[in-house]
Amino acid sequence: MKHIEGTFQGAGGLSLYYQSWSPQNRAKAIVAIVHGLGSHSGLFDDAARYLIGKGYGIYAFDLRGHGRSPGQRGHINRWAEFREDLSAFLQLIREREPDCPRFLWGHSLGGAIALDYALRFPEGLQGIVVTAPAIGKVGVSPIKMAIGRLLSQVYPRFSLKLGIDRDASSRDPNAVSAYAQDPLRHEYGSARLATEFLQTVNWIQSHGSDLRLPLLMLHGSADRVTHPDSSWAFCMQVTFPDKECYELPGSYHDLHIDINHYEVFADLGEWLERHLPGATNHQPLALCVSKLPSNRSFQPSWEQGTIEKKKFFLIPSFLLLRRL
Repeated sequence: MKHIEGTFQGAGGLSLYYQSWSPQNRAKAIVAIVHGLGSHSGLFDDAARYLIGKGYGIYAFDLRGHGRSPGQRGHINRWAEFREDLSAFLQLIREREPDCPRFLWGHSLGGAIALDYALRFPEGLQGIVVTAPAIGKVGVSPIKMAIGRLLSQVYPRFSLKLGIDRDASSRDPNAVSAYAQDPLRHEYGSARLATEFLQTVNWIQSHGSDLRLPLLMLHGSADRVTHPDSSWAFCMQVTFPDKECYELPGSYHDLHIDINHYEVFADLGEWLERHLPGATNHQPLALCVSKLPSNRSFQPSWEQGTIEKKKFFLIPSFLLLRRL
């Protein structure tokens, strides 16, 4: 395995950190990863190592104001900065890997960034994967979101601690402990980020029918950071004939570090394999699988108490995918 670290110029000339993982032989495709709010590219190391073993190359970068990239933590001046940063990152990949198919994988806030980009600029992408995308209700107090809306125009850099429960990240206590000790993680969001995020989410949810790329969407049924119903609503709007959307029973928010993360990686690897150029085992699907009622309550991570336990018939997504 070859691991490279470097920087590239994003919007406004800001120098953004990235890293890549490559197999010994030529990669069959590249997966470009966009992480979530308060996170960084290093948290996808396990996913990268798994996919490298399957012959894929991985590129991931730290969003502005995150990880090793500069900028106020959790702040943007406008959403287009995210879009332009991602465009510059994909251009870097095109230059480094000119003949490789490229898939885009966005997680949480990164899922919103990836969908916003793919809806506008599908050219050059082989498909899009989103895990627990932040495209609806989120586990941030409505009071804090309201403060963000009020201050966005007069004090856009005003920042608040989001108050998202770390335990909502993963069912793996070791992962939660590492979260708390990771100096590259943060828990802040600015007033301007709040308003730009809300506007973008509304735009994404109203443009699902415009998607023209194969889609894989995975969301944990026990996610208290981003609401699974928002993924379901988007999936139902997508009219492109190649979409697969699954709810993973009992899974928490950060699917790539949850206790069943290798099952998630297997789902992802299998989907990627079926969507490579010239794949002979690919039949386009229009499949949204959810066995949970659409009117179920969402107890965000900032609320106290435990989620009410309910009994539902749930089929693990990795079993469903392997039957197809």
